Amino acid sequence: MADPEAHRIDLPECPSAQGGGLLPKELRAWMVMLAAMGSVEQELRTVVKERLDVSHDEFLILCLLAEQPRAGLRMTRIAELLGRPKTRLTYQIACLQHAGLVTRSSVCGDKRGIEVALTDKARRLLAEASDTLAATVTGALSHVMGPDQHEAMSGLLPDVAGRPEEP
Repeated sequence: MADPEAHRIDLPECPSAQGGGLLPKELRAWMVMLAAMGSVEQELRTVVKERLDVSHDEFLILCLLAEQPRAGLRMTRIAELLGRPKTRLTYQIACLQHAGLVTRSSVCGDKRGIEVALTDKARRLLAEASDTLAATVTGALSHVMGPDQHEAMSGLLPDVAGRPEEP
C-alpha cells in the first residue's frame, strides 16, 4: 500500500486564508478552497497512477461513475459535471475502455447518445484503493486546512457551517 506521506509536498500557506485584505469572506473562502483542491490534486496524482494506473482526469471520471447506479452516465453529462470538452472526454473514455475499466453503450432511443459505466474490474480496483485514496485526500487537506482556513471556508457556506450534523 502506498504511503500518502511519501508524496507530501510542503506548500506555503494560502495568503487569502489570512484575511485582512480587500476580498470579501466568500472570495477569501473560495481562494482557500482552490488552495486545498490544488494540494489534494497534487498528492492524488501520484497515488492514483500507482494504485489505479490512470491519469488524474481519468480518475475523476471513475469517481463520477462510482457514485452512479450500474447503468452509468451519458458522456454529455460527464462532460458537464467535470467541465471538460467532449472531445477530450472521448479520448479519456477510450483509454479507460482499453484498460477494461469502463464500458460504452448506445442509449436506447437516441442513436447519438453514449452511456458509460464502470466494469466490475474498475469497481474492484476502486474498492481496493479507497482507503489509500481517502487517506491521501485527508492528509492533503489537513496539511493546508488549519483553524484559520476552516474559519475562512465557513464564510463560503455560513448556513452549512453552523448546522449540526444529521444523525
